[in-house]
Amino acid sequence: MWKTAFLLLAASLLQAADRPIVLKAARLFDGKNDQVVSPGLVVVNNGKIVAIGPSAAIPDGAETIDLGDSTLLPGFMDAHTHLGFPYTIDYRQEELDNFKKTVAERALDAAENARKTLMAGFTTVRDVGAADYIDVGMRNAIRDGKIVGPRMLVAVHAIGATGGHCDPTAGYAPTIFGRESGVTDGVINSPDQAREAVRFNIKHGADVIKTCATGGVLSLTDDVDTPQLTQAELDALVDEAHALRRKTAAHAHGAAGAKRAIRAGIDSIEHGTFLDDEALEMMKARGTYYIPTLMAVQGLKEKLTDGYLPPAIEKKARQAMEALNATVRKAIARGVKIGLGTDAAVYPHGRNPEEFHQLVDLGMKPVDALKAGTSADADLLGVADRLGTLEPGKLADIVACPGNPLENIRQVEKVHFVMKEGTVYRRP
Repeated sequence: MWKTAFLLLAASLLQAADRPIVLKAARLFDGKNDQVVSPGLVVVNNGKIVAIGPSAAIPDGAETIDLGDSTLLPGFMDAHTHLGFPYTIDYRQEELDNFKKTVAERALDAAENARKTLMAGFTTVRDVGAADYIDVGMRNAIRDGKIVGPRMLVAVHAIGATGGHCDPTAGYAPTIFGRESGVTDGVINSPDQAREAVRFNIKHGADVIKTCATGGVLSLTDDVDTPQLTQAELDALVDEAHALRRKTAAHAHGAAGAKRAIRAGIDSIEHGTFLDDEALEMMKARGTYYIPTLMAVQGLKEKLTDGYLPPAIEKKARQAMEALNATVRKAIARGVKIGLGTDAAVYPHGRNPEEFHQLVDLGMKPVDALKAGTSADADLLGVADRLGTLEPGKLADIVACPGNPLENIRQVEKVHFVMKEGTVYRRP
């Protein structure tokens, strides 16, 4: 925790200075154009970008930070995280920790996950499922400057069906929890309950509504590709969320469940492992975003190699690993909107930038991968008016990596400068 305390102190001193900052680097990628420009220069004041480009006026008394042979970029975004959950290589240890650790201890662990994520260059995340309102508490603490981390949009409970991927009691003996899960846990069984769960989540702080439209890999009692909510339930869920001005995201591996969510008007499909041609065409026609979470597959590979998964889950993991790459290649070729999300917690927190090269390895142009993790995610998350690109008037979320990421996308894994809303959290 001393690292967090030091960072908070350093941040407060920088804010107390209350003077303009000029960032210089060899190059700049603004998040919207298809190339980098040279040299890179951004002027920041009062937490916002006030000027950009080599002809920008330098305010009197400004502090200059020269980052040399680096590229300035918008702060990265991750549209699929679980900062409130730990990463463990052994499924048995993770299950044990769920019962041994208090909520307070898990919240402190989550704060460290948030710090690692910010230091990796991710200044905004969409956190799509937590327990015990840890996500709400973290969002508020980060917003108020009490802990260090990315700006968070949170989901409270993911909403799913009894016995499905989002049922927190599925796979356990009924006597362990002493009750059946219900709406207050995000478990529904009718359109009316879907609306009630949406309202409950928003009442308790949800910025986004996440649902589980199909089975999942890491759950114990369901097949990975089966649909788990009816069309009427998904229609009600999305309608209620949109009426209350919240975006929606659907965990969906299988095509049937994904297509129900797409027809309902869902804003993004998460994972999409077994999407068929019809589903991809529906997404393209409707502008539905696809979040492939390729780093989740990387995490599963490492668990299978060095850790432990129960046999039933291992079988589902191998099915997903075999299918996902081909689906993502087809989505890229068809021009489906793709954002960047990683499923952080299925792999170690802080390795989020590896998702960029995973997308490029499957055929995405490096510039489009950078946009996926900046301006595209900003559009999906509904924050494009203030984030996602380097433009005057937007919040000063700026990162820098050495070299040119358009020539080698893996340079983004070496971020050495992080600024969020004008406060410097990391610098060479």
